[in-house]
Amino acid sequence: MIYFIVNEHSRSGKGADVWKQLEELLKKEEVPYQARRTEYAGHAVQIAEEISSLEDEEMKLVAVGGDGTINEVVNGIVDFEKIQFGAIPTGSGNDFARGLGILETPQEILLRILESKGTKRIDIGSVSWEGCEKPRLFLISSGVGMDALVCKKALTSKLKKILNRLHLGKLTYLLITIQTILSMQTADTRVVIDQNRKTLYKNQIFSAAMNFRAEGGGIPMAPDADAQDGLLSVCTIHGIPKLLTFFVLPFLVAAKHERFRGVKIENCTACDLYMNKPLVLHTDGEYCGDVTEAHFKCLPGKLRILL
Repeated sequence: MIYFIVNEHSRSGKGADVWKQLEELLKKEEVPYQARRTEYAGHAVQIAEEISSLEDEEMKLVAVGGDGTINEVVNGIVDFEKIQFGAIPTGSGNDFARGLGILETPQEILLRILESKGTKRIDIGSVSWEGCEKPRLFLISSGVGMDALVCKKALTSKLKKILNRLHLGKLTYLLITIQTILSMQTADTRVVIDQNRKTLYKNQIFSAAMNFRAEGGGIPMAPDADAQDGLLSVCTIHGIPKLLTFFVLPFLVAAKHERFRGVKIENCTACDLYMNKPLVLHTDGEYCGDVTEAHFKCLPGKLRILL
């Protein structure tokens, strides 16, 4: 039995068309499966909790949706050791699939999952902040500042819907970033790496704790990040005047931003941020709140991915 959690509203409703094609393939291949469709924000967390609480010793659980849906499913998993996880991306950014090198069509991905004979383990990130009930897990990235603000804006962006219809959804984050630069807030931030290396960054623009190399539709914040090394790669940009940020942006897209003064990438198992004013926090593009503290940790090899 394979369990599917499906977001038919992903990519402005394109997810429904993809799922219809996948169901036809499942029936053609006579595969036993159960599918649950999400109905509202956060529903995938609840469904994943229910499915992963079943008494099956081993189960295949597949998320069909964008990065936000995949994030919700992972946050709902109760017992990671019995879950073999798969993802069929139907979103606009699809950074999780890109990070794993999943470039096939949805039908090809499904066939590969059905024929899978093993799994590989990847790391998961965890972030907590003041007032949160429990840490939030992330697969791609979590961060505070401008990148989080861009993610927050993208969630309700009319531009995103238009670009999705034109099959240009991955440009959403880049265009909103350009739009956001002049109005963004900065903060003086104390960064503590692995509980011992402490640095004060004046006018921090953002800090992004990366599990994969890229976020926001393929922007390589941490070009050498590896989701199997037991580490997070924390990219911080600080002290750069807003107008000069426009000049840095093309180098960021080209993964050449480390050459600039004011850009720092550090690998670590844990990172703590303390800001002098609230900044937006996101996990895998999902808005968490405005915070003055954020505490990131790497959970090595936590998730088993279907090969």
